[in-house]
Amino acid sequence: MKFKLQLLFFFLLTISLNAQSITSELAYIKSLKAPKILVDEANRSYKVTVTSPYNLKAEDVVQKSKDDFKKEVAEYSTTVKNSEVEFQQKLKDYDQEVLESKEKFAAESAEFKKLSLLERLSMTDQGKNPKMNTISKPQYYKPQPPVYREPNLNDYIIVDNNVLATQINIKGFNKESNYIDIKVDIQNVKFQDNAGQSFANQPTKLLVKVNGIEKINKSFFQDFTMISSSPTNNINQPLEEKNHLNKVIAFLNSYLDENFVFTTINTAFSIKSVKNKGKYDDLEKADIYVTTNIKKMQPDNAAITAAAMVGLQKGLDIWIDTLTKIDYKNPKADLNAKIAKFIYFNLINLNIAMNKKTDAEKYLNEMQEHLVDIKLSSEDEAELKGMENSIYNVK
Repeated sequence: MKFKLQLLFFFLLTISLNAQSITSELAYIKSLKAPKILVDEANRSYKVTVTSPYNLKAEDVVQKSKDDFKKEVAEYSTTVKNSEVEFQQKLKDYDQEVLESKEKFAAESAEFKKLSLLERLSMTDQGKNPKMNTISKPQYYKPQPPVYREPNLNDYIIVDNNVLATQINIKGFNKESNYIDIKVDIQNVKFQDNAGQSFANQPTKLLVKVNGIEKINKSFFQDFTMISSSPTNNINQPLEEKNHLNKVIAFLNSYLDENFVFTTINTAFSIKSVKNKGKYDDLEKADIYVTTNIKKMQPDNAAITAAAMVGLQKGLDIWIDTLTKIDYKNPKADLNAKIAKFIYFNLINLNIAMNKKTDAEKYLNEMQEHLVDIKLSSEDEAELKGMENSIYNVK
């Protein structure tokens, strides 16, 4: 693991502990995470081949829109006739509904009259007296003649396999040769309704060979996932398919970067120090060694990083030597359990940030041997728990 470490201080927390003033500085370490598949810099070149059902051109979309319009024009007279027939049926239904409503009202009125005056008054107060159901008479609206509208090309997947191949990339690599041979097979989006919601899948296979040796053979997007809270007949399916395809391409690029590209990650940790002129000059010097040299480290410059590590080690040596002088039983001692606590926290946090978990665990175990004498606040316990989780990869 190569490290690029840059220290950014966020805040300063000061705690007065007898004559000891402990400060805590939040820091960030930037490090380069190695990819899962290492490829020599000289061979970082790839070729992409895509197979898919997509072979749509802008003129194809426009032509289909024109054809659909011609069909609507040709069928307009039939559409009008059908609307007239439907309206006549609605009128017949209306007459029947009016008749049934009148008959129901007459029957309810007859029963209402049989009740006593008190009962009729009570039902009227409650709004339960017979009422005539008013039914609106249907109105005829002639269908509007078809109007041609240019299609919104942004809603359509206007690509072919060659275009899709240009959209699949490995960051920092070039497409000059096929040392890395990438083959992608993308199927059509399939839509599915479930409980009034729209779901979709798009089976996609990724096959990658490095210098002729198969390294990746994976299938993705086979399961249906929700894309809309509306049913499929209420969504713009061409646009939804385009959005889903873009999601597939973005995922493939991210997946390839994860497998082939060095990526920068940020790790936060805290460094504690003690301020008291004279008594703790060595510990203050250790803090300067550590914080200053962390800033100097550069992953792309081995010489500078090596020199920074020498300076950093000077600070670590002071911390480690101080731990041998701790008087855990005497809280009034200059080098007491409180000093040991912040040094152990520094050693554990720094080694975790530098991905040296073996060393971090060593200092954790040493600290645990002295926890009987080291008092931990609730904040300390929470921080210690977080360090343990980081060391043992507990989620």
